[in-house]
Amino acid sequence: MATSKPAKAVKHAVEAAAEKVADLLTPDVPGSPGSGTPTIEEPTTPAPPLPAKQDQGGPDPRTPTGEKTGAPAAANGQQGAYLTTAQGVRLRDTDHSLKAGPRGPTLLQDHHLREKITHFDHERIPERVVHARGAGAHGVFTGYGTADSLTRAGFLKKGKETDVFVRFSTVLGSRGSADTVRDTRGFATKFYTEEGTFDLVGNNMPVFFIQDGIKFPDIIHAGKPHPDREIPQAQSAHDTFWDFVSLHTEAQHHVMWNMSDRGIARSFRMMEGFGIHTFRLVNDAGDTVLAKFHWKPKLGVHSLVWEEAQMLSGMDPDFHRRDLYDAIESGAYPEWELGVQVFPDTPEETFAGIDLLDPTKIVPEELAPVQPVGKMVLNQTPRDFFAEVEQVAFHPGHLPPGIDVTNDPLLQARLFSYLDTQITRLAGPNFAQIPVNRPHAPVNDMLRDGFHQQAVHAGVAPYRPNSLDGGNPFVAGDAEHAYHDAPVTVAEAPKIRANPASFDDHFSQARLFWASMSPVEQEHIVRAYTFELGKCYEQAIKERQLQALANIDPVLCAQVAAGLGLPAPQPAAPVAAVTPSPALSQVGHTWPPDGRTVGVVVDPEGDMAHVRPLREAVFAAGMVPLLIAPHGGMADGLPVQRTFATGRSIEFDALLLAAAPVPAPDAPPSRDAKPAAVDPRVLLLVEECWRHAKAIGAWGAGTTVLAATGVTGSPGVVTGDAADEVFADVLRLMGAHRVWERFPATIV
Repeated sequence: MATSKPAKAVKHAVEAAAEKVADLLTPDVPGSPGSGTPTIEEPTTPAPPLPAKQDQGGPDPRTPTGEKTGAPAAANGQQGAYLTTAQGVRLRDTDHSLKAGPRGPTLLQDHHLREKITHFDHERIPERVVHARGAGAHGVFTGYGTADSLTRAGFLKKGKETDVFVRFSTVLGSRGSADTVRDTRGFATKFYTEEGTFDLVGNNMPVFFIQDGIKFPDIIHAGKPHPDREIPQAQSAHDTFWDFVSLHTEAQHHVMWNMSDRGIARSFRMMEGFGIHTFRLVNDAGDTVLAKFHWKPKLGVHSLVWEEAQMLSGMDPDFHRRDLYDAIESGAYPEWELGVQVFPDTPEETFAGIDLLDPTKIVPEELAPVQPVGKMVLNQTPRDFFAEVEQVAFHPGHLPPGIDVTNDPLLQARLFSYLDTQITRLAGPNFAQIPVNRPHAPVNDMLRDGFHQQAVHAGVAPYRPNSLDGGNPFVAGDAEHAYHDAPVTVAEAPKIRANPASFDDHFSQARLFWASMSPVEQEHIVRAYTFELGKCYEQAIKERQLQALANIDPVLCAQVAAGLGLPAPQPAAPVAAVTPSPALSQVGHTWPPDGRTVGVVVDPEGDMAHVRPLREAVFAAGMVPLLIAPHGGMADGLPVQRTFATGRSIEFDALLLAAAPVPAPDAPPSRDAKPAAVDPRVLLLVEECWRHAKAIGAWGAGTTVLAATGVTGSPGVVTGDAADEVFADVLRLMGAHRVWERFPATIV
């Protein structure tokens, strides 16, 4: 539904949609843990495994060498009704070890015990050094055909559908850290193309901390917890990080992105993705261009506010993966457009004075528009998180014909690092044979043996040339879509450890980002710098970083310095003159509400007449309504998903008040001399939603709650006589994600 329509038009559209679904079964709220309905008693009648939930998918059944098996996806899962050993021997008992008498010692001959415990002891593989905390999903990519003149890559042809698997992640934290920390987020996509696997391994920020991959261990060691105490976890608010980036000023542009709202994404579904590096595209004629890859989310780019991120880290550290999987289950499939910025492939490899090989720089979209080349929809959750999300292996060197690398020194190091990492993490060189990594193209690689070899190779001559296997495998040419390394001329030069002079500008693009932010976004950046530097112990590090901020923007530096109680230094050189890029701001657009969550406060003892049609209208608008009541169970025949004790504002994108419930029996006692008229937890819900700039609506008795909290009449707080009218206005407000005008920024 287009949220830019006037409120009256939106109201009519909602009413029409609600009428269509009035006689249909109301959609289920996502979150059911399994596909079956459990019984109170333990089941005792043997039965085969339950099918997967409707939203769950899995790796396409392929042989280790890429052949489609024709087997159903369930063929990779458990089979049969009975418990067996790993060799398929049925077991009669798995609760008791084999002992010498009921009270005797356990016998070494208990092969089932040894197999069960040995496998358990080795269930965990080394977690990723970076991007350890992640979530993934399956989907499909459809090419638009608009890139035909740019690249021969077949998956971009018009109407071509390609299976994909996407893994989102944070960078610094361990597997057990929280989703909502301030951090860069990974956005890695595996395209199972018919011409071989393509891995677009990027982040939700288009620039990186460093220009040369040889420094990658340094920035990660600086960002990780301090080695002596292993704290702080999953955050950069500590001395070693700021010590490094204040000394290594090429990091300042990425730091600015991290300190912005981009560092605390609202959802994986609401993140941009970037390939970071400049790649070389080759078309059928052999012509080349340089390009940068962009993912643009259908729902827009949105973020959490800082207080929400802090609350979620404690109350729901799995918030981002839950949001992703609940959205897919409810049919609000996450969607992105893939686009490319295209540049002439000149010997200088620059565009508008910007060095395209410097991964700490962007090319503003106003100078090089992003051209859409395809669409990706994620429509299935993993069936087995470990087998898919943990074992998926990405590598920037997995490239299809038509896409080649450049001499970006960060990319060049990644081409080695990713392959080396997978060999350690996945215990050998055959990680491509793990189901989630298997290509959807025929494999005849002459690679043999090694840990976990699953292919059973035929033939006797795994070498070329040979005659014993009839010459197989043969090399391919252009007619067979063979990979073609672009014949780029390498300039004659001495071997040297140095960067080009164009890499020396460390501040102008950080200033460009700051100047492109709206006042409210600038205020959030100031608060982030102030908080993170305030957590540092060493005064010298704070002063050194303030000097870097002075070189970016005097207002930014002065605001942060005031928060730290330190003098603001003068810029070391005149600050750069920049032209703001509106594309960098998250504020000022409207977006569809798909998959958003709407909290509805109800009172089972009060007026419930409007609640059922309202709930259906929320579903019809593509969102999920959660009823919040004093107690669980049912309210006028409708299921209650949250109680006042279990529901918090951070779960909801908007709040609707259908009632003003009096304090429930489990409500905390009021500090007032007289009893509270409204349950204090409902008041807290309203206050938090108001502080977090969310839309709030109320009608009837619900308006008294607004009066009790003092928010009536403020921007984004809607009242009316009927639920449908209020919801129509709230829906319109949700198109902007937040009601920022509620809190005018102090930075102008």
